[in-house]
Amino acid sequence: MFDKECTLAGEFKMSGVGLHSGVEVNVRVLPAIANSGRYFVRIDLPNTPIIPARVESVSQTTLSTELTSSGAAIRTVEHLLAALTGMGVNNARIEIDGPEVPLLDGSAQNWVEAIASVGLISIDTEETNKLPAPLLKSPISIHQGDTFVTAIPAPETRFSYGIDFNTPAIGNQWYSWSPEVENFKDAIAPARTFALAHQIDQLRQAGLIKGGSLDNALVCDRSGWINPPLRFANEPVRHKILDLVGDLSLLGILPQAHYLAYKASHNLHVQLAKAISSHLLAQSEQV
Repeated sequence: MFDKECTLAGEFKMSGVGLHSGVEVNVRVLPAIANSGRYFVRIDLPNTPIIPARVESVSQTTLSTELTSSGAAIRTVEHLLAALTGMGVNNARIEIDGPEVPLLDGSAQNWVEAIASVGLISIDTEETNKLPAPLLKSPISIHQGDTFVTAIPAPETRFSYGIDFNTPAIGNQWYSWSPEVENFKDAIAPARTFALAHQIDQLRQAGLIKGGSLDNALVCDRSGWINPPLRFANEPVRHKILDLVGDLSLLGILPQAHYLAYKASHNLHVQLAKAISSHLLAQSEQV
């Protein structure tokens, strides 16, 4: 999804409530130099610790992806990282004054619009300008019961996802997205996170989704969606692709592959990213 080193042409700010913490946080996203990658800076903590948005930093994946480094953590990073990745920003400094990235409207749309408003610039250095996507030499799969996520060598990058819920409003949905055919901004970014009404009390008792509301998540029960309308007829499965892109962005540069998932989770997404990282390392050592 990248063919050159890019960063933001300017900075932007965003504020909102964290999904799980319920804490109001402020975010400032700034340009970064070539090869620095995407990284978070906890400006509210002593010594402003840096947390690289890399798969090695993942500390937990319970209903979101959390990164930890230098004794500092940042949670629910996937939507912002998906937006940066989908828009072609591979170097960015993300300053934040709290423990969790704000959920905003539950999608990546606000992030994408902010990125588009400041624009991108290519970092033209002879050594770093071209970024050919690494190629997989063989399929890589992670599965748990009937759920799985796979990366398959392919002539172009594609993301295909399937979900299956015993709730008529969602049911069985499949969607396949190619960045070559549809842009991330229109096809994936607007898709919001979703929840089942009967699980909400249990999750809150477990200390989760303290900041969740009908303004930042789609909620359904057996009778249908509680807060329609949907932005897409298959908005839930499109959101799962958004999550997958965000989690796989922790690889830095996504290898050219067909990514296929079924009933997967942040945990399986990250397991795949780790397996791909090990696979690419082994390939490089053989050269």
